[in-house]
Amino acid sequence: MPEVIAPPPIPIGKIKSFGAFGPKYEVGRALRQLDDGDWLVEIKMVETGETSEYRMTHVFDDPEAR
Repeated sequence: MPEVIAPPPIPIGKIKSFGAFGPKYEVGRALRQLDDGDWLVEIKMVETGETSEYRMTHVFDDPEAR
């Protein structure tokens, strides 16, 4: 049976942006751990409502939206 690993704390509900001037997105729940130890997190684009998957390390690197 595979080991179940809990994801690290994720800022669920925070609004962030892709870089300083990029589109805004809302951080969602962790989806799954990747082979390199990173996690895929669900994100929702603020303007369109579209959902996607995004690496958690990128979430932490992106600034909070203004």
